[in-house]
Amino acid sequence: MSTQRWVLRVSQLALLWTGAALATSPLPPPPPVPEAIRAPAGERLVLATHATGAQIYLCASAADGQSQWTLKAPDAELHDGKGAVIGHHYAGPAWKLNDGSEVTGKALAHVNSPDPQSIAWLLLSVVSHAGKGVLTAVTHIQRINTHGGQPPPATQCDATKRNSETRSAYSADYYFYAPEADEPPPPQGSPY
Repeated sequence: MSTQRWVLRVSQLALLWTGAALATSPLPPPPPVPEAIRAPAGERLVLATHATGAQIYLCASAADGQSQWTLKAPDAELHDGKGAVIGHHYAGPAWKLNDGSEVTGKALAHVNSPDPQSIAWLLLSVVSHAGKGVLTAVTHIQRINTHGGQPPPATQCDATKRNSETRSAYSADYYFYAPEADEPPPPQGSPY
């Protein structure tokens, strides 16, 4: 699939996801994404969320002694298809749902966002689990449809601002995958 076609398909999916098609909260189909960030074969989508919040950057000294913006942590609310807050995304990177389930991830692959003003799209593998709930069997996470989140210009991080923080507003869609063989958790106020 050409880059333009998958960007168009992802844009169409985003419109459907945020519109009336998800008002009844069914899961959307897995999103069309570049191969580098596709979920592994044999995994099924178990949760789709929309995040709104900020990427927090720290003005720090790089190895060469120069100041640069370094990602400190995300800080975002996770929303279901109806817009209700169902969890939080924070340092780790970690995702914790209101049902008590939580995962921490590690980036496996990235592709540049089609919007150069936005942070990259990612595929992450889950490295730890806590609690019981929707995220209990999740093994991979995609971050796509990013808007914003880039650090300020490098010129705004100099020796006078070293150790200062800044927040860059962003939004993104997060898709959570689990192996096909795993049974989904029993519904208990399921966010989807």
